[in-house]
Amino acid sequence: MNWTLEVVVVPVSDVDRAKAFYSDQVGFNVDFDTTGSGDIRIVQLTPPGSGCSIVIGTGMTTMKPGSLEGLQLVVPDLHAARAHLRERGVEVGEIQYADKDGFRPATEDDPLDNHGFIFFADPDGNRWAVQQISTRP
Repeated sequence: MNWTLEVVVVPVSDVDRAKAFYSDQVGFNVDFDTTGSGDIRIVQLTPPGSGCSIVIGTGMTTMKPGSLEGLQLVVPDLHAARAHLRERGVEVGEIQYADKDGFRPATEDDPLDNHGFIFFADPDGNRWAVQQISTRP
């Protein structure tokens, strides 16, 4: 039996602001934006090329806005991903290199595949990592 992760709920305080951040700035595709009974609103967004989406909205979770951390995206080119985010106004950190001692600023000589990361947060403080993987070991 296959078990696939398809959706992660991201707790936000302002759905329209978060929708604009994830779609206009980060570049996720808006799959749908719908309302239900009461004050339920569900917005599903998917990173290009991903089999897993995020959902933001109202009336869906008891998690506090900004409390989610550890979400991770994977890209084949970390420099291009960082440039993309910066061009769209996302505050993103410098490229970090992960080794046995933890994270440190990357140098030009560091092989970034599997070890290179950048980090950013959404307007509520939900924290994301982006890792470079162009080939898997």
